[in-house]
Amino acid sequence: MVFSSITFLVYFLPVFLLAYHLTPNKLKNACILIFSIVFYAWGGPKFIFVILGTTFVDFFLVKKMAESKSVKTKKQILVISLIINIGLLFYFKYCNFFIENINAALGLAGVNEISWLKIVLPIGISFYTFESVTYVVDVYRGIHKPLKNFWHYQTYILLFPKLIAGPIVRYHDIADQITDREKNYTADVKLSGFYTFCIGLAKKVIIANTIGSQADDVFKLDAQHIDSAAAWVGAIAYTFQIYFDFSGYSDMAIGLCKIMGFRIPENFNNPYLSSSITEFWRRWHMTLGAWMKNYLYIPLGGNKVDSNIKLYRNLLIVFLLSGLWHGAAWTFIFWGAFHGLFLILERLFLLKVYNKTGKIFSTLLTFLIVIVGWVYFRSEDMGQANHIVKAMFSFNFTDGKFALHNDFYFSLCLAAFFSFFACIPFTKKLQVRVYGENHTVLSNTVVLSISILLFYISLSYIAALDFNPFIYFRF
Repeated sequence: MVFSSITFLVYFLPVFLLAYHLTPNKLKNACILIFSIVFYAWGGPKFIFVILGTTFVDFFLVKKMAESKSVKTKKQILVISLIINIGLLFYFKYCNFFIENINAALGLAGVNEISWLKIVLPIGISFYTFESVTYVVDVYRGIHKPLKNFWHYQTYILLFPKLIAGPIVRYHDIADQITDREKNYTADVKLSGFYTFCIGLAKKVIIANTIGSQADDVFKLDAQHIDSAAAWVGAIAYTFQIYFDFSGYSDMAIGLCKIMGFRIPENFNNPYLSSSITEFWRRWHMTLGAWMKNYLYIPLGGNKVDSNIKLYRNLLIVFLLSGLWHGAAWTFIFWGAFHGLFLILERLFLLKVYNKTGKIFSTLLTFLIVIVGWVYFRSEDMGQANHIVKAMFSFNFTDGKFALHNDFYFSLCLAAFFSFFACIPFTKKLQVRVYGENHTVLSNTVVLSISILLFYISLSYIAALDFNPFIYFRF
């Protein structure tokens, strides 16, 4: 079940909100948990037992770890929990990839391939695994005490707005809200949540879906039919699609959580305004960046190393693993390495070049680098990605067989406008005001009216179009 579906918007969400607001405060977590289980089981009934089982084991392992006075025992329990969580992620997400590559190598050597039944990937396993890891690590580090109630921990992991696609919520950011969120349960917060949800829905349905349909048309073409025009259309369309698809879904998750009384972290901050790849990763998928920094980069030594070589090594490791986290394919690994390389180059000399050339040039160049990176992220294999990138820069506009959809131009203009909307202080302040909670009666009336309008326009788009994918389901 996805947020941008008729099933969710017309049936599941109204029933949940009615039940949640009628449920007494002490039973609201139980209400959340029941609906979250239904929400997840709707798309993967078999895999609900995987997530319920791992949360059950984790809760009691962490409880025992917190009660132990032995540092050695604490470390042993930490390692056991990490092995279980990372092991399950590896099994479900990466076994197919590694077996396929082993079989390819065996085939070249003339050796019989390994027989293997392909494993189906549980929805959202990358997201809830990282959250499980934050729980055990935060308790081990003493950042926060473990939850006393098993069902409260289940609520943290299974909270359905962020369950299958984030944002990745670190345990200590939400632990206190699991047991007490009365201060967030106000009319202003709920209204703000509704506005955020409707804006996110519109970003996903009106912009991302329309542009995504065009991107899919390009990436489905045979290589000989992709000229420079088609390659650029496909690359730019996907660049905007993935942003409005994922940021729209994140907005919907954040908005729903606000309506329920939770405050979870923002996930995007106008990433295409970045004037360097370093800045891009402070603005793009911010909760993943924060997770990688706190649970991987800093433990590796981070910036506090005795040589630049070790610093660059740490950056490359983090971004290779970030690429692999997104998907078990060489295209994702290359995409991670591609971004890691530019982060290293920026530390070597590019940031100094950007300071001399000015913000406009550096922003445009960064946007171009990001576009090229997205081609590898989207492509089915390295061959297709290399061909499209080559076509982009061959400037051959005569050989392609490619047609643009009529509604693509309008959605492209909307995407470009809202991607760069906050480029000046006035528009940035306006954006903050719309997403904020301190509205006047007039501004509430205006934003509420626009939000309702966006909701119904989005519903009409969903009803009229068959194309309604969600990119991050595959991760």
